[in-house]
Amino acid sequence: MYTLQNTLYVMTPNAYAHLENNTLRIDVEREKRLQVPLHHLGSLVCFGNVLVSPALMHRMADEGKSVVLLDGSGRFKARLEGPVSGNILLRQAHHRSAADGAFALEFARAVIAGKLRNSRSLLLRAAREAADAAEQAQLTRAADNLAASLRALAQARDLDTLRGVEGEAARGYFAALNLVVKPQAREHFALNGRTRRPPLDRFNALLSFLYSMLMNDCRSALETVGLDPQLGYLHAVRPGRAALALDLQEEFRAVLADRLALTLINRGQLGPRDFDEREGGAVMLRDNGRRAVVTAWQERKQEEITHPLLGIKVSIGIVPFVQARLMARTVRGEMDGYLPYLPK
Repeated sequence: MYTLQNTLYVMTPNAYAHLENNTLRIDVEREKRLQVPLHHLGSLVCFGNVLVSPALMHRMADEGKSVVLLDGSGRFKARLEGPVSGNILLRQAHHRSAADGAFALEFARAVIAGKLRNSRSLLLRAAREAADAAEQAQLTRAADNLAASLRALAQARDLDTLRGVEGEAARGYFAALNLVVKPQAREHFALNGRTRRPPLDRFNALLSFLYSMLMNDCRSALETVGLDPQLGYLHAVRPGRAALALDLQEEFRAVLADRLALTLINRGQLGPRDFDEREGGAVMLRDNGRRAVVTAWQERKQEEITHPLLGIKVSIGIVPFVQARLMARTVRGEMDGYLPYLPK
């Protein structure tokens, strides 16, 4: 049985999060806005200029609950957590497997295959629903190109070649996403390639924000099962980079983040007024836009699905934790290879 612990997102500038008895209290301009029992919380995520009391940080660390700091656009800044837990034997196996070139190659291949298959499913679904025949043909062609990338992936003999296949596939996929946006919204939500740090259009700003939240969930999932989020297979190891969390994130980009972004745009839940355009071309979500995205993200995570491999019903928010456990089993040698999440 898997339990989805709640995450509290604080986005109000100058909000003050502090401990009051056994509750977490949020004050804004010295007025109470929210009070939540600590046992209902799994983590606290703060966007931008949010103050957190030392007493609350100590209590969260003592109880194994994380405090995550993001900047106003959702980019990761820091994470506070208690002592590292997990089976040391699993971590030793993880480090040995990362040094095994053949294992790392096959693991990375599975990660990218999951990403490409889920991206292709999104485009094929959009093609079926497209009203314009020419756009339907373009989406189908883009999906066929991803199928060709999957075939090329199977032939790759080193990590650099795998990354090259993934990069080329991603460029074609993001170009096709413009056709999944409803015609009436395209003027305001054109995706001009994938841009970040900073995002240069509204669609990219929305994707970056969603990817930041997804990344936090993937890192938490890996830490929960005892794997080292810093040590990846596909993504190169760099100081401060959660490479394995980035690996795990790949298979969920299309099915969780991209689909939700398209839903918010196509249903008119986000519009131009929910974004700020800043000097230098950077585009960021405004406070109201962030709230709308976070609310939709939390609601999406509560929806139930049947896991295609395990055949059990779980909430979508639990799936990264399920996949992290499958990663751990693969690292231990209990599975022949990693099987990414491929919803039907």
